[in-house]
Amino acid sequence: MPVRVLLVDARPLVRAGLRLVVESDAQASVIGEAGDVRAALPAVRRLLPDVVLTDLELPDGSAADLARGVLEWAAGAAQTVRVLVVASAVDDETAVGVLRSGVRGLLLRDSSPQELLRALRLVAEGGAVLDPSVAARLLDRLADLPPAHRPASPPGLDRLTCRELEVLQLLGRGLSNAEIAGRLVLGETTVKTHVGKVLAKLGLRDRVQAVVYAYEHGLVVPGQGGPPPPGGG
Repeated sequence: MPVRVLLVDARPLVRAGLRLVVESDAQASVIGEAGDVRAALPAVRRLLPDVVLTDLELPDGSAADLARGVLEWAAGAAQTVRVLVVASAVDDETAVGVLRSGVRGLLLRDSSPQELLRALRLVAEGGAVLDPSVAARLLDRLADLPPAHRPASPPGLDRLTCRELEVLQLLGRGLSNAEIAGRLVLGETTVKTHVGKVLAKLGLRDRVQAVVYAYEHGLVVPGQGGPPPPGGG
């Protein structure tokens, strides 16, 4: 079935452009539009979209405010609605705050239409998307923090096996399951199992939260792509 999308942006021209992109894919459709949080929340309850595609800043709140409202209602109504944010620009603190609110994806507006459509499908399927440039900035900023600002023992880390820790580090670098499988010389199914165990043991909702966890707890060193393949130099 097509991914049902609710567009939320204060600018009608922007919504019109997003509609053209979304509806260029036969597997996606726009079922409604809203210009602010106040209009979006009842639209979600009425239309039951798969994904709410929203701007970062709205006239009466933010994407984080909208995500919290959507997820609170969805949990009580036993519905599944996911939120994907598209931003012109985002600073590091705002990015982390938005991710903590429960959104399943954050893209910048210089993403291509194809990248946006892939993100919509992935988020609708329960996956998560984080713009590579945002992830890179978070990790670069971590490198600038003095050691005293980095937790010596991240919570829950002692519950991970050595292999699960390797997987978490590569998740923190933004690698896909296929890329992790290549790095660690494992099957993708095995990697998927490890990812599930990592998220469960650390109480993380998805891969986006894994990146935030790695960022906040100093598990990834910018400039390093993670553990080298076995046998590598």
